[in-house]
Amino acid sequence: MIDEIDKVGVDFRGDPSSALLEVLDPEQNHAFSDHYLEVPFDLSKVMFITTANLVDPIIPALRDRMETIELPGYIEEEKVEIAKHYLMPRQIAENGLKFGDVKFSDRAVRFIIRLYTKEAGVRNLEREIGAICRKIAKQYAQGNRRRITVSDKNLSLYLGPPRFFSEVAAHKGQIGIATGVAVTPTGGEILFIESLKMKGQKGLMLTGSLGDVMKESCQAALSYIRAKAAEFAIPDNFFSEYDIHIHVPQGAIPKDGPSAGVPIVLSLLSRLREEAIDSSLASTGEITLTGRVLPVGGIRDKVIAAKRAGITRIILPVDNKKDLEDIPAYVRRGLKFEFAGRIDDVLDLAFNQSRK
Repeated sequence: MIDEIDKVGVDFRGDPSSALLEVLDPEQNHAFSDHYLEVPFDLSKVMFITTANLVDPIIPALRDRMETIELPGYIEEEKVEIAKHYLMPRQIAENGLKFGDVKFSDRAVRFIIRLYTKEAGVRNLEREIGAICRKIAKQYAQGNRRRITVSDKNLSLYLGPPRFFSEVAAHKGQIGIATGVAVTPTGGEILFIESLKMKGQKGLMLTGSLGDVMKESCQAALSYIRAKAAEFAIPDNFFSEYDIHIHVPQGAIPKDGPSAGVPIVLSLLSRLREEAIDSSLASTGEITLTGRVLPVGGIRDKVIAAKRAGITRIILPVDNKKDLEDIPAYVRRGLKFEFAGRIDDVLDLAFNQSRK
């Protein structure tokens, strides 16, 4: 078992990837010899299991020797069932309690997931359940022997005030904000794109720790809108008298990837047209200068992240329609998928339907 293989790096101590290339290649690892014992080992019959948060950082030669199995994040319903059948019984036992000593209501578990954790897995969920069990165990040690029910009403007594809130609800009805979805090392995440216009000299400012790909997407989006300014009823002198500022919040987190072009266009046009976008709408897809919407990867993780955040409508590139077959029906339930092949289709879906 080799954990976190995407964190392997090259420094003055050497390059572990070169050794892994030989270890993981069944054509040449029948006589593998390390540099410590200098004794050949037959590794051709050994199965290696490696883990990684992201596939991209793994060097291509090493990735070619692997069979990739993608494990997407959990949705809320799955987390609730995992907590009821595995996490709660384990934490109750590890903290010296019996199963009848404490009861968690389903609503309390959902509140822990929504308000106290923000993750694709269940590691922090188990930590919070363990913290509750320890406090209940302390009460038992002090002589309180009655059965305790943890509900959404008394949850703050054990975990304190909520740590996370619905960002989608916070951006409701605001002009210049569009919601995108992206894949991060911890699974899918929703991404807010904010745009602002101000008096200036046709400058473009980009902030939010953006990578080169996202910066190019911002420039391509603005160029497309400038070329179509007459169609969008933007005054001729606008771009010569105003500056544009595009910002992606949570600036301490690096962001990159070819999937934010569509929400960037929506954010810019929302600001230029002074028309808000439905906060329950999310979009993904890369754009070209000719107005095409290109397909992107990680659709399953992105859909799960959108559902987790309370999104109800998702605009996807038309070429990603086939990827919905890999998403279970219970994940798709409650979501409306709309597809676009060109930027004009995206604008019709985002703005025309938001007026209805």
